Amino acid sequence: MDIEALLLSLKLAIWTLVLILPFGVWVAHSLQNMGKSRSWIEASLALPLVLPPTVLGYYLLVGLGGKTILGIPLVFSFTGILIASLIVNLPFAIQPIQRAFEAINPEIREAAQVSGLSKWQIFRLIELPLAWRGITSAAVLTFAHTLGEFGVILMVGGAIPGETKTVSIAIYDKVQSFDTSGAGMLSLILLCTSLVAIALSYGLFGRSPSHANRWSR
Repeated sequence: MDIEALLLSLKLAIWTLVLILPFGVWVAHSLQNMGKSRSWIEASLALPLVLPPTVLGYYLLVGLGGKTILGIPLVFSFTGILIASLIVNLPFAIQPIQRAFEAINPEIREAAQVSGLSKWQIFRLIELPLAWRGITSAAVLTFAHTLGEFGVILMVGGAIPGETKTVSIAIYDKVQSFDTSGAGMLSLILLCTSLVAIALSYGLFGRSPSHANRWSR
Protein backbone atom coordinates (compact mmCIF):
# COMPACT_ATOMS: atom_id res chain seq x y z
CA MET A 1 0.00 0.00 0.00
CA ASP A 2 1.23 3.49 -0.91
CA ILE A 3 1.45 5.08 2.56
CA GLU A 4 3.11 8.23 1.20
CA ALA A 5 0.20 8.93 -1.14
CA LEU A 6 -2.33 8.24 1.62
CA LEU A 7 -0.58 10.62 4.02
CA LEU A 8 -0.39 13.29 1.32
CA SER A 9 -4.13 12.94 0.69
CA LEU A 10 -4.80 13.29 4.41
CA LYS A 11 -2.60 16.39 4.55
CA LEU A 12 -4.44 17.89 1.58
CA ALA A 13 -7.85 17.08 3.08
CA ILE A 14 -6.95 18.60 6.45
CA TRP A 15 -5.55 21.81 4.95
CA THR A 16 -8.55 22.10 2.64
CA LEU A 17 -10.93 21.67 5.55
CA VAL A 18 -9.13 24.18 7.79
CA LEU A 19 -9.10 26.86 5.08
CA ILE A 20 -12.48 26.35 3.44
CA LEU A 21 -14.79 25.75 6.40
CA PRO A 22 -14.66 29.30 7.88
CA PHE A 23 -15.07 30.69 4.37
CA GLY A 24 -18.02 28.37 3.78
CA VAL A 25 -19.74 29.51 6.97
CA TRP A 26 -19.26 33.17 6.02
CA VAL A 27 -20.53 32.73 2.45
CA ALA A 28 -23.48 30.54 3.47
CA HIS A 29 -24.56 33.09 6.08
CA SER A 30 -24.06 36.04 3.72
CA LEU A 31 -26.20 34.45 1.00
CA GLN A 32 -29.27 34.86 3.20
CA ASN A 33 -29.15 38.63 2.73
CA MET A 34 -28.35 38.66 -0.98
CA GLY A 35 -30.76 40.27 -3.42
CA LYS A 36 -31.32 39.49 -7.08
CA SER A 37 -27.68 38.51 -7.54
CA ARG A 38 -28.06 35.56 -5.16
CA SER A 39 -29.04 33.03 -7.82
CA TRP A 40 -26.01 33.93 -9.96
CA ILE A 41 -23.65 33.68 -7.00
CA GLU A 42 -25.12 30.32 -5.99
CA ALA A 43 -24.81 29.08 -9.58
CA SER A 44 -21.17 30.16 -9.72
CA LEU A 45 -20.37 28.43 -6.44
CA ALA A 46 -22.08 25.24 -7.64
CA LEU A 47 -20.19 25.08 -10.97
CA PRO A 48 -17.64 22.51 -9.72
CA LEU A 49 -20.52 20.06 -9.31
CA VAL A 50 -21.39 20.04 -13.02
CA LEU A 51 -18.16 21.03 -14.77
CA PRO A 52 -16.07 18.08 -16.01
CA PRO A 53 -12.90 17.85 -13.89
CA THR A 54 -10.77 18.21 -17.02
CA VAL A 55 -12.46 21.52 -17.89
CA LEU A 56 -12.03 22.93 -14.39
CA GLY A 57 -8.50 21.55 -14.25
CA TYR A 58 -7.65 23.15 -17.58
CA TYR A 59 -8.77 26.60 -16.49
CA LEU A 60 -6.90 26.25 -13.22
CA LEU A 61 -3.81 25.09 -15.09
CA VAL A 62 -3.99 28.12 -17.39
CA GLY A 63 -4.76 30.47 -14.50
CA LEU A 64 -2.01 29.20 -12.21
CA GLY A 65 0.60 28.49 -14.88
CA GLY A 66 3.65 30.71 -14.60
CA LYS A 67 2.56 32.10 -11.23
CA THR A 68 4.54 31.57 -8.05
CA ILE A 69 4.27 32.16 -4.30
CA LEU A 70 7.61 33.12 -2.75
CA GLY A 71 9.29 31.74 -5.85
CA ILE A 72 7.47 28.39 -5.64
CA PRO A 73 5.52 27.50 -8.81
CA LEU A 74 1.82 26.89 -8.24
CA VAL A 75 1.39 24.21 -10.87
CA PHE A 76 2.83 20.77 -10.10
CA SER A 77 3.18 21.66 -6.42
CA PHE A 78 1.27 20.99 -3.20
CA THR A 79 0.23 24.65 -3.06
CA GLY A 80 -1.27 24.32 -6.52
CA ILE A 81 -3.33 21.24 -5.71
CA LEU A 82 -4.44 22.87 -2.46
CA ILE A 83 -5.81 25.85 -4.41
CA ALA A 84 -7.48 23.45 -6.83
CA SER A 85 -8.95 21.48 -3.93
CA LEU A 86 -10.37 24.63 -2.33
CA ILE A 87 -12.13 25.62 -5.55
CA VAL A 88 -13.52 22.19 -6.40
CA ASN A 89 -14.87 21.75 -2.85
CA LEU A 90 -16.80 25.04 -2.68
CA PRO A 91 -20.25 23.46 -3.18
CA PHE A 92 -19.57 20.74 -0.62
CA ALA A 93 -18.47 23.30 1.96
CA ILE A 94 -21.21 25.87 1.36
CA GLN A 95 -24.47 24.16 0.42
CA PRO A 96 -25.02 22.04 3.59
CA ILE A 97 -24.28 25.06 5.80
CA GLN A 98 -26.54 27.28 3.72
CA ARG A 99 -29.42 24.82 4.06
CA ALA A 100 -28.83 24.64 7.81
CA PHE A 101 -29.01 28.44 8.18
CA GLU A 102 -32.17 28.53 6.03
CA ALA A 103 -33.81 25.94 8.28
CA ILE A 104 -33.63 28.26 11.29
CA ASN A 105 -37.02 29.76 12.05
CA PRO A 106 -36.94 33.53 11.30
CA GLU A 107 -38.90 34.16 14.50
CA ILE A 108 -35.85 33.09 16.49
CA ARG A 109 -33.76 35.86 14.92
CA GLU A 110 -36.56 38.38 15.41
CA ALA A 111 -36.85 37.46 19.09
CA ALA A 112 -33.10 37.85 19.50
CA GLN A 113 -33.17 41.28 17.88
CA VAL A 114 -36.01 42.40 20.11
CA SER A 115 -33.96 41.21 23.09
CA GLY A 116 -31.23 43.64 22.08
CA LEU A 117 -28.64 41.22 20.71
CA SER A 118 -26.33 42.50 18.00
CA LYS A 119 -25.99 40.72 14.64
CA TRP A 120 -22.67 39.25 15.74
CA GLN A 121 -24.18 37.99 19.00
CA ILE A 122 -27.13 36.44 17.13
CA PHE A 123 -24.74 34.74 14.75
CA ARG A 124 -22.37 33.49 17.46
CA LEU A 125 -24.85 32.57 20.20
CA ILE A 126 -27.89 31.40 18.21
CA GLU A 127 -27.30 30.73 14.52
CA LEU A 128 -24.02 28.85 14.78
CA PRO A 129 -25.26 26.43 17.47
CA LEU A 130 -28.44 25.76 15.48
CA ALA A 131 -26.50 25.20 12.25
CA TRP A 132 -23.84 22.92 13.71
CA ARG A 133 -25.27 19.83 11.99
CA GLY A 134 -24.96 21.47 8.59
CA ILE A 135 -21.44 22.65 9.40
CA THR A 136 -20.46 19.14 10.48
CA SER A 137 -22.02 17.69 7.34
CA ALA A 138 -20.06 20.14 5.19
CA ALA A 139 -16.83 19.24 6.97
CA VAL A 140 -17.38 15.50 6.49
CA LEU A 141 -18.30 15.82 2.81
CA THR A 142 -15.40 18.15 2.06
CA PHE A 143 -12.90 15.88 3.78
CA ALA A 144 -14.13 12.75 2.00
CA HIS A 145 -14.38 14.43 -1.40
CA THR A 146 -10.84 15.77 -1.12
CA LEU A 147 -9.49 12.29 -0.40
CA GLY A 148 -11.05 10.96 -3.60
CA GLU A 149 -10.52 13.90 -5.96
CA PHE A 150 -8.68 12.83 -9.11
CA GLY A 151 -9.17 14.80 -12.33
CA VAL A 152 -8.49 18.34 -11.16
CA ILE A 153 -5.57 17.25 -8.98
CA LEU A 154 -3.98 15.35 -11.86
CA MET A 155 -4.38 18.29 -14.26
CA VAL A 156 -2.89 20.85 -11.87
CA GLY A 157 -0.37 18.76 -9.94
CA GLY A 158 0.54 15.77 -12.05
CA ALA A 159 1.81 12.75 -10.12
CA ILE A 160 4.94 13.83 -8.27
CA PRO A 161 5.62 11.41 -5.36
CA GLY A 162 5.48 13.14 -2.00
CA GLU A 163 4.31 16.42 -3.58
CA THR A 164 1.17 15.93 -5.68
CA LYS A 165 0.65 12.15 -5.95
CA THR A 166 -2.48 11.64 -3.88
CA VAL A 167 -4.13 8.31 -3.13
CA SER A 168 -6.55 8.55 -6.07
CA ILE A 169 -3.67 9.12 -8.47
CA ALA A 170 -1.76 6.27 -6.82
CA ILE A 171 -4.74 3.98 -7.57
CA TYR A 172 -4.64 5.03 -11.22
CA ASP A 173 -0.89 4.36 -11.42
CA LYS A 174 -1.28 0.94 -9.80
CA VAL A 175 -3.98 -0.04 -12.28
CA GLN A 176 -1.75 1.11 -15.13
CA SER A 177 1.05 -1.10 -13.80
CA PHE A 178 -1.34 -4.05 -13.24
CA ASP A 179 -0.92 -3.92 -9.45
CA THR A 180 -4.53 -4.90 -8.81
CA SER A 181 -4.03 -5.86 -5.17
CA GLY A 182 -2.49 -2.48 -4.29
CA ALA A 183 -5.17 -0.62 -6.25
CA GLY A 184 -7.86 -2.70 -4.57
CA MET A 185 -6.60 -1.94 -1.08
CA LEU A 186 -6.45 1.82 -1.68
CA SER A 187 -9.83 1.76 -3.41
CA LEU A 188 -11.35 -0.06 -0.43
CA ILE A 189 -10.07 2.64 1.91
CA LEU A 190 -11.68 5.37 -0.21
CA LEU A 191 -14.89 3.36 -0.57
CA CYS A 192 -15.25 2.92 3.19
CA THR A 193 -14.40 6.58 3.82
CA SER A 194 -16.99 7.76 1.30
CA LEU A 195 -19.68 5.45 2.72
CA VAL A 196 -19.10 6.67 6.26
CA ALA A 197 -19.07 10.30 5.08
CA ILE A 198 -22.39 9.98 3.24
CA ALA A 199 -24.00 8.14 6.17
CA LEU A 200 -22.86 10.84 8.60
CA SER A 201 -23.99 13.59 6.24
CA TYR A 202 -27.48 12.13 5.83
CA GLY A 203 -27.77 11.40 9.53
CA LEU A 204 -26.64 14.82 10.72
CA PHE A 205 -28.03 17.12 8.07
CA GLY A 206 -31.27 15.23 7.68
CA ARG A 207 -32.31 16.01 11.25
CA SER A 208 -31.20 19.65 11.15
CA PRO A 209 -34.58 21.23 10.23
CA SER A 210 -36.48 19.50 13.06
CA HIS A 211 -33.69 20.43 15.43
CA ALA A 212 -34.10 24.08 14.50
CA ASN A 213 -37.91 23.94 14.72
CA ARG A 214 -37.75 22.72 18.32
CA TRP A 215 -36.20 26.03 19.24
CA SER A 216 -39.15 27.92 17.78
CA ARG A 217 -41.75 26.29 20.08
